[in-house]
Amino acid sequence: MYKAFDKWLLGYLGRSRTAPPTGSPVDILLCVCDHFEPFHATDKRGALARMKAWNDAFPGLIEKYKDADGVSPRHTFFYPIEQYDRDILDELERLTDVCGGEVEIHLHHDNDTEAGLRSAIRQGIEDFRRHGFLSKDPSGDIRYAFIHGDWALDNSHPSGRHCGVRDELRILRESGCYADLTMPSAPSPTQTTTINRVYYAKSSTSPKSHDRGRAACAGADSTRDLRADTTQLLLIQGPLGLNWERRKFGFMPRIENGDLTGANPPTMDRARLWLRLQNHVEARPDVVFVKLHTHGAIERNSGVFLGSPYRRFHERLLADFNDGERFRVHYVTAREMTNILHALEDGETGPVGHFRDHHFKLAGKP
Repeated sequence: MYKAFDKWLLGYLGRSRTAPPTGSPVDILLCVCDHFEPFHATDKRGALARMKAWNDAFPGLIEKYKDADGVSPRHTFFYPIEQYDRDILDELERLTDVCGGEVEIHLHHDNDTEAGLRSAIRQGIEDFRRHGFLSKDPSGDIRYAFIHGDWALDNSHPSGRHCGVRDELRILRESGCYADLTMPSAPSPTQTTTINRVYYAKSSTSPKSHDRGRAACAGADSTRDLRADTTQLLLIQGPLGLNWERRKFGFMPRIENGDLTGANPPTMDRARLWLRLQNHVEARPDVVFVKLHTHGAIERNSGVFLGSPYRRFHERLLADFNDGERFRVHYVTAREMTNILHALEDGETGPVGHFRDHHFKLAGKP
């Protein structure tokens, strides 16, 4: 169906909203998850040129913008582990060292098996650890965030393409995945019925077991039990809805799915909609999760992050939403956002910026 409306529109129209408490600021967690693919439609020479462009421009562009915690805009690079190249990852390591970004696992696979998936993840972890990427939990085990290539998490494409592995959530969780950040995928038919949520999904042998799940809740023992269950995987979704301020043909609303592209850069009308969609942990509507995505390595999109569109966006964002009285902006990586989420689940009530390292800490080089 057009734009996968059959998957999500009814739930969007019937959604309920929880007003944040009055008298205290709303904390905005802004996380940019980049499906970062320097080898997309190019060779190694082209990939190295793309890395040079990012290293030359990105750190200097973001350094002057500071959130409520004094942190510059964060970027989480979900690099495809099946495209590992030591030279490219050395350049990505240099970039993250300078700009405070982090690297997590991205994977494209098709007609795969459980054994093949486990092998790819093990190799990806080994490769990334050489560069000091990924994180560790309090026991010292390596942990990672995940985005599925081609959106087909848990064999969710109706054609059966782009995955092939059922019970994928369990396999990811057992291999060290602490959260999946693939959704939303609309207009892809892999889009879930659940939208604008932070929730736990129970793995099963049926495709798309993440279509529904149990919402994360602040201070609830039941949520902490879900965290301990290795058949449950945390999913942090980005915004999905209708943008009536940017109409197509003058009357049709455009789809807002949190994708940042050269044709659809971040703007303040989009930011206002991200907040209205209210993705939050239950019982804490004062902390809003804004998970955005992009394919930032390719030139048609990289200009957003390496030029004036990103500069203008952060100038306006901080002016309008970081006054400390109504709103506070927090630039976070996928790991930091998950840590803050777990702190809320644990009943923590202090400033959210204090919980960036609440559970998972950067592992560093072995």
